[in-house]
This record gives sequence, structure tokens and C-alpha cells, in this order.
Amino acid sequence: MRALGLDLGSKRIGVAVSDLSGTIASPLTVIQRGRSRRYDHDRIAALVRDEEAECVVVGMPRSLSGEDGPAARAARSEASALASVVGVPVETYDERFTTVTANRALAESGVRGTARRQVVDKVAAAVILQAWLDARRGAGGPP
Repeated sequence: MRALGLDLGSKRIGVAVSDLSGTIASPLTVIQRGRSRRYDHDRIAALVRDEEAECVVVGMPRSLSGEDGPAARAARSEASALASVVGVPVETYDERFTTVTANRALAESGVRGTARRQVVDKVAAAVILQAWLDARRGAGGPP
């Protein structure tokens, strides 16, 4: 199963895609937030079509305690609205620490400053999507 992963931010949306076998997630692009949520969702729908994704995975920014705070409620609401536009199932997945993980990986790779800020969102989306893919395989479900 090919899946698209999203790290929803207030200014940017990080996007990642899995390989055709649903094994490996790779950073794809960063979408700058536009005029409206609908505009952003139409751009995501175009990526779903272009990448032939069968599912979209949206990072769920839970609090450290695992509770749904305002950011998680906003992400859940946006995921629901997105589901009516993209034409494939939309799932959510816990994204705690993904941006931290992405920043560390980029720093360890020598990516600094402005260059890191330009790619961290799509790397975070890849971290979210990879965790979702790994969890699905571990749960005995199809990748």
C-alpha cells in the first residue's frame, strides 16, 4: 500500500510518501500554507493522485501525557475535512517527538540553519509515516 504522510503545521505542511510496498517512507515536499484550508487540501489531493496513494496518514500532535490538547483537536478536525477531499482513507498517528527526531537527524547529517528549516517538515512527515508503516507491520496488518 502506498501512503502519504502529513505533518500539519500552521505555516507549512510536511509531506512524505511510502514506496509501493509500504515499507519505507521518504520525504517528498513541503507545502506552504495558502489562502485557505480548502486550497491546501486541494494541493494535498493532487499529491495523492500524482503519487497514487491509497491512504493519507496525518500526524496527531498529542501532549506528552498522551492527551488530546488544542493542537490535536485541530489536527483531528483538519484530518476529517481532508478526508472529504482526497478520495482515500485518512488516518491519524501519534507524532510526539517527530520534529525533534527530524531535527536531530538533520543536525547529525550536517544540515544547518536555513537549510534545516526548509526540510525539517518533510523529514518529520517521513518519521510519522515510517512509524505508522512499522506499527502496521508489527500489528500483523498489511503494510
